[in-house]
Amino acid sequence: MTTQPPEGLNSRERILWAATTMLGEAPSTTPSVRAVAARAGVSAGSVQHHFPTQRELMDEALVLIYDLVLPDESVHDSSIPARDRLVGSLQRLLSLTVEGLDPRDAWGQAFDRYVRPAPTDSAREEYLASGRELLRRIEYCLTVLQGEGALVPGDNSLRARFLHTVVSGLSIAQVFPAETSHLATELEVLRAAAEYVLNEQPPAESL
Repeated sequence: MTTQPPEGLNSRERILWAATTMLGEAPSTTPSVRAVAARAGVSAGSVQHHFPTQRELMDEALVLIYDLVLPDESVHDSSIPARDRLVGSLQRLLSLTVEGLDPRDAWGQAFDRYVRPAPTDSAREEYLASGRELLRRIEYCLTVLQGEGALVPGDNSLRARFLHTVVSGLSIAQVFPAETSHLATELEVLRAAAEYVLNEQPPAESL
């Protein structure tokens, strides 16, 4: 395990390297400012200079992590039907889990961290930052499809929240017994949600 930042990084890059590395090592523990500063080899004041709040640090660190684990170049491939691209993006979000854990264990860890006890301020920021990044990715996909004319003008932030809720519900359902294959049910539901969004009618005043 590398505990020193790579050569050639400036202080801001060292801080992000430290934060993302520590989140990857212990996804159930939000690194403190002091811990990030120590790993990056900078002062706590330097961390707070570049990232005045825990939210800003978590947001940027999670963007980097999700860019690594969820590359989504296919969203721009117009040779793929819009519905399939949207469903594929949602499937990638649904496949997220704590590395090395099955869905039951991953949800058990999440429950113990965010639900069973009152979450700490840092745990709350970590959870909210993750949710914001997932919403951003869904909304980005919708914006691309809207730019191609596959989606009528509308509130993509609301659409993203709807689709995020669908994905969250399916991820919870993964941990419970089911009469049919989870994969088959998930694909069916994601296709239905994508169809609903893509077939949404324009507002009456624009007709």
